This record gives sequence, C-alpha cells and structure tokens, in this order.
Amino acid sequence: MEESEKIYFSIGETAQMFNVNPSLLRFWEKEFDLIKPYKNKKGDRYFTKRDIETIRLIYHLNKEKGYTLQGAKDALKGDKFVEQLSKSDII
Repeated sequence: MEESEKIYFSIGETAQMFNVNPSLLRFWEKEFDLIKPYKNKKGDRYFTKRDIETIRLIYHLNKEKGYTLQGAKDALKGDKFVEQLSKSDII
C-alpha cells in the first residue's frame, strides 16, 4: 500500500465525492446502520473505504435508481447487500 493512499476521509471530502451536502451523509448515517464513521474527540466524522463503498451503493440506489429510503434499506439487508456489492459495477 502506498503511503499516499488514505485510510480515512473527512465528511467534507466524502460529500464532495458524491456532490452532496454533508448533512445528507449525517442523515444517511442515522438511517443506515451500515455507515459507521470513526469520530474523534471533537465529533468530526471520518469515513473508511468500506463506509464509502456503502455510501456509494446507497447513493446509487437512492439517487440513480430512484429507490425510496425504505426500498434502499430493504435492498441492503443481509445477503442482498453482499450480492449488490459483488455484482455492482459502481464500486
């Protein structure tokens, strides 16, 4: 692994990746148990690559496929989530 390869991404950097407001990521964090960013003592959120993959899938389902939040939650449950990740060309 290269030294320049990041492990954690700030909420601002993550929001910029998806062209969304940081408030949407905070909302999704509350709605989806799969998103668990690291928080420092100040409460700043730092997302791992796994978090970003999950956000990418939620973004794809919600914004690109038109799923409701509940529909996206249902799609991410159990084996379906793993199947979505393995079949997905968005990650």
